[in-house]
Amino acid sequence: MPKMIVSIDGVVIKEVQLTKDRTTLGRRPYNDIVIDNLAVSGEHAVMQMSGMDVFLEDLNSTNGTYVNGKAIKKQQLQNGDTVEIGKYKIKFVHEGATESHEKTTVISGGAVVEGADSQGSTVGNAAIKVMSGTAAGREVPLVKVVTTIGKPGVAVAAITRRPQGYVVALVEGTHKPTINGNPIGSDAVQLYHGDLLELAGTQMQFVQH
Repeated sequence: MPKMIVSIDGVVIKEVQLTKDRTTLGRRPYNDIVIDNLAVSGEHAVMQMSGMDVFLEDLNSTNGTYVNGKAIKKQQLQNGDTVEIGKYKIKFVHEGATESHEKTTVISGGAVVEGADSQGSTVGNAAIKVMSGTAAGREVPLVKVVTTIGKPGVAVAAITRRPQGYVVALVEGTHKPTINGNPIGSDAVQLYHGDLLELAGTQMQFVQH
């Protein structure tokens, strides 16, 4: 089933399954996908499903609708397309098309499976323990396939669960996070129990239970 993953500054804020023939997007509360931002028109765009095909149509919005950086009036969406409305990025994911490309998953910070069941996987339960700042001592369990951490605009990293363990990679930001003092970039790095992460001035420890 196709879905739209809405994000801003690399952080996923909502996921919407496209179950109806017509799904509206805009600032007004009666839209199926509501984006409360002044750059978004009251009735901004509509997605129409025809069989397995999804068409996106701009509803004469003030600031326009963009697909992969190009302004569109009406266009068929393909798996992996990025719709841009104001500062928001909406990734179109068509289930059934497997995302084997590693970078896509990491960069989007998407493909989030809420409360994903780890049974049948060799990976145990893991968490990120905050070591500094106001939230020191707090543990954030890694229950999703992809968990994003950090501060938008400063540095955001994504921790992804794989069958062989957890990896971390930089999603966006100028300040590279470090793992045990070594800077990490957009290439995924394997995480091990006890590893110390520092991101946007906050120290965290990766723990596996």
